[in-house]
Amino acid sequence: MLENNDEAETTADAAKAEPVKDNATDHKAGADAQATGKNLDAIFGVKLDVRAVLGRSRIPISELLNLTKGSVIELDRRVGEPVDLMINDRLVARGDLVRVKGDMLGVALREIVKDFVTDS
Repeated sequence: MLENNDEAETTADAAKAEPVKDNATDHKAGADAQATGKNLDAIFGVKLDVRAVLGRSRIPISELLNLTKGSVIELDRRVGEPVDLMINDRLVARGDLVRVKGDMLGVALREIVKDFVTDS
């Protein structure tokens, strides 16, 4: 009988040593991480294709093949009109061309396209 008591004590000690997982506590910890925005860290490194579109033109292939250095392609925009800012082929904003860092160009946003912002 003494051996049975030893087994019971060993089982009780093992039960004390093992941590008990509480799913409610794990769910609450996940909700706290969402509330603080830690889940967003995973998407901050995702790269997107961003393009500033000065204008467009349609030309026949025969004209395209005749282009040489110094050729001019007429665009559908006038000087001073805003350029389109596209992210992954979707129009998200319009803005003006500006000079930044010497001879580099940038776009100063003038408007955000409302269709891009969703009401969710």
